[in-house]
Amino acid sequence: QVQLVESGGGLVQPGGSLRLSCAASGIVFSRYTMGWYRQAPGKQRELVASITVGGNTNYGDFMKGRFTISRDNAKTTVYLQMNSLKPEDTAVYYCNARPRFSGDLNYWGKGTLVTVSS
Repeated sequence: QVQLVESGGGLVQPGGSLRLSCAASGIVFSRYTMGWYRQAPGKQRELVASITVGGNTNYGDFMKGRFTISRDNAKTTVYLQMNSLKPEDTAVYYCNARPRFSGDLNYWGKGTLVTVSS
């Protein structure tokens, strides 16, 4: 059974930081590019960041250097360090496992809510 379990969300003040974690199980971690997406109320889901098994990263344009994605292949966990948070970063953040090979499936976590508010 595949599970992507996010943690680390919560309420933070503007300018603050949070670190999200996504623990993956039931997949061969090296067969997946891992990513974080977010969806704010009334908006489409958008890419926050992704990282390949080799560590190559891709970020959404709105990041402007504030967020950093990383992965620990030994722990089958992907992280998102978020700094200088803004109210517009408020959203549900979803972990994604995108397959590198045909025949493997795409997986999503259930999401973790990040609220940036004073």
